[in-house]
Amino acid sequence: MPSQRPQRAQSRRRSRILAFQVLFEADQRGLPLDVVVRRQTAEANLAPEAVHFTRHLVEGVRANLGVIDAKIEEHAPAFPLRDLSPVDRNVLRLAIYEVLFDTQHAPLRVAINEAVDIAKGYGSESSGRFVNGVLGAVALEAARRFGAEGSDPRSDGDPDLPTE
Repeated sequence: MPSQRPQRAQSRRRSRILAFQVLFEADQRGLPLDVVVRRQTAEANLAPEAVHFTRHLVEGVRANLGVIDAKIEEHAPAFPLRDLSPVDRNVLRLAIYEVLFDTQHAPLRVAINEAVDIAKGYGSESSGRFVNGVLGAVALEAARRFGAEGSDPRSDGDPDLPTE
C-alpha cells in the first residue's frame, strides 16, 4: 500500500501557501484575518485537514504577532519591518511561527525550506536568500531554546517530510 506521507506533505505545503496568501492579503488590504481566512479557505478546495492546518497557522501567527515581528526586527535589524516587502514580511511571520511556536508540526528544515520556496515563488529575486538568512538565525535561536545544539528536536529522522 502506498504511503500517505508524500500526499500529506503536499497537503501541508498547500496549506502553508494558503496561510501565506491570507496573511499577505490581510496585511495589504487592512482586512481582519478571520474574514480573509474564511473566504480564502472556502475558495481553496482543500481537504478538511488542510483547511484546519491553514487556520491553525493563521491563528498562530495572529496570536503571536507581536513577538514574531520583534524577532524579525531582531534578526534583520537593517530592514525595518514597515520597509520589508509584504511578501518577505508575511513569509517570515508564517515561518517564524512554525519555527518558534508550533513545535509539534514540522521539522525546522521543512518549515525553512517551505518558507524559502514561497518567498522565491512570490517575492523578488533576493527574497529567497533574505528569508533563508533571517530564518537561519531564528533556527539557531530555536535550537538553543529547545536545548539542541544545531539539531532539530522535532525531527523523526526523515528531514524532508513533516511530522505530527
